[in-house]
Amino acid sequence: MKLLNFTIIKLTLCLIIGIILASAFTVSLIFIFALTLGLLTLLGLTLLIAKKQIDKTVWFGCSAFLTTICIGVLIVQLHDQQQFKAHYTQQFSKETISEGQIIFRIREILKPTAYHDKYVVSLLKFNGQTVTGKLLLNVSKDSTKNKFEVDDVLYISSPLETISSPQNPYQFNYRRYLEKQYIHHQITTKRSSIFKIQSETQTLFGYADRIRTSIDKRLKAYHFRPDELAIINALLLGQRKDISKEIFDNYSHAGAIHILAVSGLHVGIILLILNMAFKPIERLKHGRYIKIAMLLMCLWSFAIIAGMSASVTRAVAMFTVVAIGMNLKRPTNIFNTLAISMFILLLFKPMFLFDVGFQMSYLAVIAIVSIQPLFKKLWTPKHKTINYFWEIFTVTIAAQIGVLPISLYYFHQFPGLFFISNLVIIPFLGFILGVGIIVILLAVLNILPQFIADIYGGIISSMNHFIGWISQQESFLFKNISFGITFVIVSYVLVIALFTYFKKPKHLQLAFVLIAILCVQAALMIDKRQSQSDEIVVFHKTKHSLIGIKQNESLTVASSIDSIDKLNNTIIKNYMVGQSIDKINAAELRSVYSFANKKMLVIDSLGIYNVKSFLPDYVLLRNSPKINLKRLIDSLHPKLIIADGSNYRSYAKRWETTCRQQKIPFHLTSEKGAFILK
Repeated sequence: MKLLNFTIIKLTLCLIIGIILASAFTVSLIFIFALTLGLLTLLGLTLLIAKKQIDKTVWFGCSAFLTTICIGVLIVQLHDQQQFKAHYTQQFSKETISEGQIIFRIREILKPTAYHDKYVVSLLKFNGQTVTGKLLLNVSKDSTKNKFEVDDVLYISSPLETISSPQNPYQFNYRRYLEKQYIHHQITTKRSSIFKIQSETQTLFGYADRIRTSIDKRLKAYHFRPDELAIINALLLGQRKDISKEIFDNYSHAGAIHILAVSGLHVGIILLILNMAFKPIERLKHGRYIKIAMLLMCLWSFAIIAGMSASVTRAVAMFTVVAIGMNLKRPTNIFNTLAISMFILLLFKPMFLFDVGFQMSYLAVIAIVSIQPLFKKLWTPKHKTINYFWEIFTVTIAAQIGVLPISLYYFHQFPGLFFISNLVIIPFLGFILGVGIIVILLAVLNILPQFIADIYGGIISSMNHFIGWISQQESFLFKNISFGITFVIVSYVLVIALFTYFKKPKHLQLAFVLIAILCVQAALMIDKRQSQSDEIVVFHKTKHSLIGIKQNESLTVASSIDSIDKLNNTIIKNYMVGQSIDKINAAELRSVYSFANKKMLVIDSLGIYNVKSFLPDYVLLRNSPKINLKRLIDSLHPKLIIADGSNYRSYAKRWETTCRQQKIPFHLTSEKGAFILK
């Protein structure tokens, strides 16, 4: 491909490979640092040799690529504070770290849950020692007290809790998600247990948070509705934590969720507005350079105020290169621009690579600049209005093609009416953002006329109502689509193959398409074969028992949950999507299950079992039965004891101790997750 002729694109791909390798394998920091230093030395030597040679060799290129891969591994290690002695996990053993007197600073405010306010905090001191590291702080909601703000310094005496791994198959791995952000422990506490410490130290993010808070307070004075204010904060300040679940789901189901994330579309519009506003500066001496400096200062100030999320930072980094090239009158290749912005971002924030928004943003832009010109060639309307909407339609389709495989992988749904919501909203988004900026400026200066605030609030409400109407067309929303990582890979191979063929239809490109189709068929066959395997699963469900029996593509669910909720349970839905299950049945809980020539005895709260009937391989304890477990083990000789989430914790701990004494394995679903018997 001609794109690979660009050096920066090759180096960016090598950097990505290095980051992925560092995330998959543990490498010593000293070793990778020494290796990178050695490769840099080798790179310098090959550069000197290459300058003296007339015939160029591949050695310089190979050493450059290897060096970049090692740099990718190294930056991941350098960003992980666990590698350094100052990190709290290095200062204390597992026993002493279990509880301590902790001083920390609020770093980021997260979206609250139904019962907790959530924060990311930076540790300052642990048991009197200065340390580094980040924690997740969960504070029980208390309406009588104010919430914490960014840069607040707080004290607490509390244990550190490990973040739980997924307890059921195909459940979202929140632990892995936080580990990508270098968060390994959490604190769960009450508001009354935290004490505020006076501190004059202020960070850049603290200033940004205070600016956002000040803007929000000024806007509230103009009586915007909560949903209107939440959308304004999302569109213009990059803050989505106040958006209600209903509004968020509506935008998601309508295929317009990208509108709520400040991304390339928003930053591009803001750049055009600023470029026109700063146009007169070009008349000054060195005005072009002053204008560039002011544009970059405004863009990055906006990025900081918007919270420096992956999508905002990516968009601002990309449009920084665009702004420089545009104002220096130098043509820029969009692929080079994307590669440069990605390379710089990953050098400073390597874990952005695993951010869903980061991935979807780049894939959407790459698809737009690659595929949209092909759609545009199919038809060129003569009327300007029709041509404008045709371009929006083709851009929307191209972006959807780019993000569809990865969107199905993460969210397992496809909004069939995405093009309608985008065709209606995107033409007016520039107007909404432009007027929004003016509304915020006037509100900050306390000179915003109420009728303008009412009109703007009405526009936002109309947009919300339209999106809500689109999302209600459930027949066009395809949910619970099973789509694994194998399908993601073969889908992108097929998209690339079709793109190269339609751009230059030749025999080689056609062969590539046919190979890609074979890959898709192979992936379907492998998935079909895997879905035909049978297994029985004892899921973890707090206060309930939940058992699933999978046979081919059918699932039978037995549970203590009410029959209405039994089949609509999120645990079951996740499992069905992950296993490509088409058919589901409900059944009553039984006392004996036979599967794969093995038997599982279920003992409930009655604690009744027959010693003479048979000897089970497994025993499942549910609903806290009052039994003598030692006597049961001596009588039945099971290979394994299982306790699900319906049992009292004190009972489970007592059973665990008994099993340890009797030297028999004990599986507690609240700690080890679901028990799966294949």
